[in-house]
Amino acid sequence: MNTFFWLLAGGLLGWIGYSAMKLNEMIGKMAAVILGAMAGVFGGKVIAPLFAGAVLIPGAFSASALFFAVATSAAILVAIHFAMSRWWP
Repeated sequence: MNTFFWLLAGGLLGWIGYSAMKLNEMIGKMAAVILGAMAGVFGGKVIAPLFAGAVLIPGAFSASALFFAVATSAAILVAIHFAMSRWWP
């Protein structure tokens, strides 16, 4: 269930970053959504266990993992935006 929330949060963040904030216009809306979703799963599966404690019940909802998924997704999207605007004409 957590993976679904991480995908949803990352994809939603990619869509908002593209539509509302005009980030990642060079790569397109679909790529921004997919990139955000992938970064969300990476943040929830890899980054969150490094910094947050283990959940007591495996598979239960973890707010800290969702936070790390959203933070990782936002960081990756902003980094891609800056890289594309710096090195892409």
